[in-house]
Amino acid sequence: MGSEGPADTTADRTDDFPGDSASRPPRTTSWPPRTTSRLFRRGHLVACVAVLCGVGMVVAARLPATVGGFGSLLQTFLPWSGAGVLALLALAGARRSVVAAVAVLLPAVVWCSLFGGMVLDKRGGGGDLTVVSHNVHDGNPDPPGTARSLAASGARLIALEELSPRTAPVYERALADSYPYHSVQGTVGLWSVYPLHDVRPVAIMPWTRALRATVDTPKGPLAVYTAHLASVRAGLTKGFDTARRNEAAARLADAVRAEPLDRVVVVGDFNGTTDDTALDPVTGGLRSAQDEAGAGFGFSWPASFPVARIDQILVKGVTPVSAWTLPRTGSDHLPVAASLRL
Repeated sequence: MGSEGPADTTADRTDDFPGDSASRPPRTTSWPPRTTSRLFRRGHLVACVAVLCGVGMVVAARLPATVGGFGSLLQTFLPWSGAGVLALLALAGARRSVVAAVAVLLPAVVWCSLFGGMVLDKRGGGGDLTVVSHNVHDGNPDPPGTARSLAASGARLIALEELSPRTAPVYERALADSYPYHSVQGTVGLWSVYPLHDVRPVAIMPWTRALRATVDTPKGPLAVYTAHLASVRAGLTKGFDTARRNEAAARLADAVRAEPLDRVVVVGDFNGTTDDTALDPVTGGLRSAQDEAGAGFGFSWPASFPVARIDQILVKGVTPVSAWTLPRTGSDHLPVAASLRL
């Protein structure tokens, strides 16, 4: 009798589901597919930031002038929130998140509703009068060159701010041939190819930083105000201090509201943008030439890398047909220009 050999282990192996493959239950697939599910699970942090950004833009655009000028500070640089929207969109793409991409639509729509019209080119032709306004900076190293650059623009009216006893006579001499009519009141001046009359200072501050003049254009009289509102101050104790500027804006607004002429142009360095609700007393009753007839935001300060348009050309009773900035001069501001139909 021989001993039994080793058992055939092959016969003892069994499958979890014996039988042929046809008898096995089909493998189930999750729904939604795992890849799609991940697209919806990712990017929730980006989505939350996007929603906060959109709500924040809405609030900032309507924020009144608050203690420390916080509202003015936000509104001055609010157009740059568009860069944040682009960054959020890039993050949503990097995360490959559907939720984040949809959420970014909120700040994108808000930004477009606030500033979308600014990026369009609305410039036209056929204006009757070109106006230039420029804060020439009292430390400008080349006033004659600045004057020649402004005169080369072909403007019929040139308004200058931040003149000084040293520089005002230089501009008077440099512009005399092209602009036979002019008036300097304190630190502001107006040069014109048309006669000026009823010129007087406007008391917006303890010293003269604004004037009013009637310009006798070929199409009738035009009231022109040139103003340099008080500068803002930034500091640890006072924050973004706009109190003096806001007071000057209110006084300028009172003068413009009392103006008897129907056609009015208000130009100058406002040390604030038209988005700043603290300047509503002035800008509320006037229209911005850049907003209506410009291309882009027309940032004017600082000249080396403009981030805000604090130099304005505002109108009432006339139609802006084009608005733009002129090339850099020796000032820390860019000159701003507009063509108007009277």
